[in-house]
Amino acid sequence: MMQHLKVIISGGGTGGHIYPAIAIANEIKQRYPHADILFVGASDRMEMEKVPQAGYPIKGLWISGLQRKLTLKNLLFPIKLLVSLIKSQAIINKFKPHLVIGTGGFASGPLLYVASRKGIPSVIQEQNSYPGITNKILGRYVNKICVAYDGLERFFPKSKLLLTGNPVRSVLADNDIDQPTALKSYAFNSQKPTLLVLGGSLGSQRINALMASRLERMVSQDVQIIWQCGALYYDRYMHLAQTGTVEIKAYINDMATAFSAADIIVSRAGASSVSELCLVGKPVLFIPSPNVAENHQYKNAKALADKNAACVLEESQLETNFDDVLEALFKDKDQQQQLIKNIKQLAKPNATSDIVNALETIIKPHAA
Repeated sequence: MMQHLKVIISGGGTGGHIYPAIAIANEIKQRYPHADILFVGASDRMEMEKVPQAGYPIKGLWISGLQRKLTLKNLLFPIKLLVSLIKSQAIINKFKPHLVIGTGGFASGPLLYVASRKGIPSVIQEQNSYPGITNKILGRYVNKICVAYDGLERFFPKSKLLLTGNPVRSVLADNDIDQPTALKSYAFNSQKPTLLVLGGSLGSQRINALMASRLERMVSQDVQIIWQCGALYYDRYMHLAQTGTVEIKAYINDMATAFSAADIIVSRAGASSVSELCLVGKPVLFIPSPNVAENHQYKNAKALADKNAACVLEESQLETNFDDVLEALFKDKDQQQQLIKNIKQLAKPNATSDIVNALETIIKPHAA
C-alpha cells in the first residue's frame, strides 16, 4: 500500500459510531504514520467535538435521519440529502481519497454512496446484529462489509461479509488497572459491591429515573454506585451524589478505571457498548433502548442472553423485575462466574486490526 495513504472516515451521531471510527483511524495511523485521514460527520452532532479531540480534522454535512412521525425535519430531508450528496462529491473531489470507510450515522450514507459510485474502494463497518436502512442500501455498492454478528447474509451479499467484531478503544483492550486501585480512585470501600450504570454516550432518561428511584434502596444494601447520567441530565441528578458511595458523572472519560472498579454493570445495548463489555468480562444487565431503529439494541442484547452471557430487561419490565434481577445477581456468585466466562468467550480483541487488514486487501489493487 502507498505510504501517503488518503482515507475518509464517516461515523457519528453517538459514541457507538464515533469510537469505532476513531479506533480504525488510530490503527491506520499506526501502520501508515504519513496517512492523511479526514472525518466527515453530521454538522450538529457530537462527532464535531469528539473527533477533533482525538486529533483528526472533520467536515460536517447538513444531514439528519427521518423522524418516525411527520415533522418539519422530515419535509426538509430530501433537501438535506441533496445538499449532502453535492457536498460529499465536493469533499471527495478535493481530498481524492484512496479509501472511504463508514461506521454508521447519518453522514455516512451520502458520503459512501458518492464514493462507491465513483469507483473508490469503500467499506461499511456494521456494528449491530440488525443493520439500519442506510447500511442495507449501501451494502449493494460497497466493496466489503465488516460485521460483528453471525447471520447478516440475510441483509447483505454474503461474498462481501467479513466477521471481525467491533473496534474497541485501545485503552480498554490494554486495561491493566486492578479493582483495588480503581476503587481507591473513587474513594470506595473495597469490601462493598460496586455497580456501574451506563446510559449510553448521550444518557438515558429512563435509566436515570430508575436509578433516582432506587438509589436509597441500593445504598441501604451497601452497594456503591458509579452512575453516568449524560450531560443533558447531570444538573437534574448531580445532587444525589454521596462522597465515597455514589459517584455521578455527566460523562466518564476514564472508562478503563470505571470498568475495573465495577462488580456488576447496568448498560444500554448499543453495539459498541456490547463489544466493549465482552472484552471487559463483567456480569452485565442490559436495558436496551426501545427508541432505536429496528429495535436493534434489544437484538444485540438478546444475542448475548441466548448464550447465557448477559441478563436483559426491557424497559417495560423494569418496575416489576429490576430489583429482583439485580439483587439476585449480586447474591448469586455462581451466576456471576458463568456470565463472566460466557461473555469473555464472545470478545474479539483483535477486531480493529482485522478490519484494517481487510481494508488493505481492497486498496492494494488500487494503489499507485
